[in-house]
Amino acid sequence: MEISERLAGFAAGAAPGEAARAMMRLSVMDWAACAIAGAEEPVSRIVRALVLEEAGAPQAALVGDAARVPARAAALANGAAAHALDYDDTHFAHIGHPSVAVVPAALALAQKTGADGAAFLDAALVGVEASIRVGVWLGRGHYQVGFHQTGTAGAFGAALAGARLLGADGALALGIVSTLASGLKSQFGTMGKPFNAGHAAASGVEAALLAARGFTSNAQGLEGLQGFGETHAGVADEGALDGLGERWLFETVSHKFHACCHGTHAMIEALRGLLPLDVDAVTAIRVVTHPRWLRVCNQPAPDTGLGAKFSYRLIAAMVLAGRDTAALSTFSDAACADPALIRLRDRVRVEADETLPETAARVIVETREGPREGAHDLDAPLPLGLRSDKLRAKAASLLGRETAARLEAVCMAGAGPDPEALARLLSQEAVVPA
Repeated sequence: MEISERLAGFAAGAAPGEAARAMMRLSVMDWAACAIAGAEEPVSRIVRALVLEEAGAPQAALVGDAARVPARAAALANGAAAHALDYDDTHFAHIGHPSVAVVPAALALAQKTGADGAAFLDAALVGVEASIRVGVWLGRGHYQVGFHQTGTAGAFGAALAGARLLGADGALALGIVSTLASGLKSQFGTMGKPFNAGHAAASGVEAALLAARGFTSNAQGLEGLQGFGETHAGVADEGALDGLGERWLFETVSHKFHACCHGTHAMIEALRGLLPLDVDAVTAIRVVTHPRWLRVCNQPAPDTGLGAKFSYRLIAAMVLAGRDTAALSTFSDAACADPALIRLRDRVRVEADETLPETAARVIVETREGPREGAHDLDAPLPLGLRSDKLRAKAASLLGRETAARLEAVCMAGAGPDPEALARLLSQEAVVPA
């Protein structure tokens, strides 16, 4: 059986367990908090203005605006807004942000079809799981050569989430989206990165809607001759679908607790373990990471807040200087030009060690009193209760306690978050980061 056929069967018939659903609820809450907080970012305003100008059938809600727009347009704008702060969840099996491409597609089509909370939650869950599996099937070569898995694998997951909600042929939806999926890592540090997420969500919606109308396509557009995998440096990992429907990779998703690229988070935690330090006594800082991250978050001297989120050197300086890396305001143009941070930044050397897991980092801080060393691995288990507490605190920090409490109530109620209740909250709230 071909991969597209297996994924389509999974998306149509999978019955997720409670552990996977619990994780998906948390990710929906986290996705919405990031989207609301990012609603007034420049990329969010520009894309939202574009879809509002085009107008159309009032099918789905927009983050930060009371208007309703076509489902495809809502997915585009809401996906871009949710990734604008680069604060949403990541899965390291394929190095992609699964929720940001899939949840806005599932939410838009859940509103269009009148689906209930359980149907929305399960569609989002099969979509994120499928996106991870497609990402693993494509392999690290796909990512390393320059493709952004959030935009590429994410589009396939969004299409299957949509196909489940519409009762469409999932294999046809995958075939259609195989000619739409795109996204380049060269856009990191620019508006293009969050746009990749929005485009993936919109492409998934479009593919599912076309499949539901009987649009035909090569149902092996992912794995077939001159298909997406072959033309996009995919390795066709035969083990990618092992345990599909029985073992949910999404249960090991990582949530962000720092407002920057997830590739820097192990370093941040390792450095935080060495605090407090006398910054004036620091003579050199070595950061050791997996070599794959050197093409992702190793901007040596960023000059914008967006670029700062992808700079090991500047973020290391921020941590040692006591800056709050969980705060959105920390990553600003002004921080990039701060003389004290620049002095610290210029003492940082980033090195690669291919024996390290992609989720781990080591740090060595040289001081006049001698070296201090630390390490951290993001793959260390995080109990669900502690994760919930951290995400609740993150939402309160992003949105304020009152809005965060309303969001939590919507996401944790019933058999799944009610799509209309969630949509109303998204459209009514817009938070301008302090």
